[in-house]
Amino acid sequence: MEKKSEDKPSVGFSFGRPISSSSFVPLSNPSPPALTLTSSSFTISSQTQNDSTKEKKREKPVGIPVFTGFQSKLESQWRDVQWTEEQKKSLMKAVSSYRPSCKDVPQARVLLLGPVRSGKSSFISSVQSVFNGRVTNRAMVGSSFNTSFTKKLQSFNIRGQKGEDNTGLVLCDIMGLGDGETTGLTLHDILSVIKGQVPEGHKFSPDQPVGTETAGYVKTPSLRDRIHCVAFVVDASKISSYHKGFGSTFKQLREFISELGVHQVALLTHVDQICPETAKDVSNVYKSLSVRETMNKTGALLGMSTSYIVPVKNYASELDLDVNTDVLLLSAVDHILQYVDMFFQDYAPQHTRSKMV
Repeated sequence: MEKKSEDKPSVGFSFGRPISSSSFVPLSNPSPPALTLTSSSFTISSQTQNDSTKEKKREKPVGIPVFTGFQSKLESQWRDVQWTEEQKKSLMKAVSSYRPSCKDVPQARVLLLGPVRSGKSSFISSVQSVFNGRVTNRAMVGSSFNTSFTKKLQSFNIRGQKGEDNTGLVLCDIMGLGDGETTGLTLHDILSVIKGQVPEGHKFSPDQPVGTETAGYVKTPSLRDRIHCVAFVVDASKISSYHKGFGSTFKQLREFISELGVHQVALLTHVDQICPETAKDVSNVYKSLSVRETMNKTGALLGMSTSYIVPVKNYASELDLDVNTDVLLLSAVDHILQYVDMFFQDYAPQHTRSKMV
């Protein structure tokens, strides 16, 4: 297992660019009914009227429902979430008081991994905003559409509310995937980060993969240096435009990460951009058919069950916090921490056996 991770591929771990609109050839539409323009309205031609009259005379089949429009919103949520101030406070308390079950690890380290502009840095800033009580941008967010603003490994302590200590959670930001030769992010570099071998602030380069000659390289990382959970971050508004090779690359990456014993989840960002109802009110996210359909597509892309995936709406242009948005963000953090705990549960028996030998 370790031999695989020590190889240093020279080729960038690249992800395909979104397919341009020019690569699609529009299909010819069927001819619409003949229209005759009158002074007051459009009227259907006599031939179409005759066909319509015949249809009316036909007996309607029994038992077949007639749909009068496309249903975009369900009556009830397909995941049970309480959208209240009390729920927000409960989740904040749970995150603030969280501490890893392993005494040797003071803080759990979670790596956010995903394409360029998928919302990794925005998620970190949004979570911290909830605890700050106002919208802040602690993790720098870029505006370039093709390149990653984050070029180095950065770890962010999630601070508790004013007067409180840091939580037991650290979110690690890394350069976005997708630019291949431009970013220079290799499979070897990603696995080195997860193993805890990459020093804080290391700037990734396509010509210099992480190795023993890297300044600050951690030769024998401890458990506290490692990544304890990986959260893939995927943009809901771009899920249909990702290149075909994206899925196979993600699945290959997941296999290598699993071999290191690290659990993985996924954050589906920008859900407000694919559902008008959710854009109006975030509490509609689990009633949205479009969000549920996109989550299914995300599961297929990543090769994971939708039970690992949670939707997220990051703060972008807003100046004030919103309770429903906060609940969704904190629910995502709580979801991540469940899988962090699983890592330490898996590690505990191994650690106990090693002491007994």
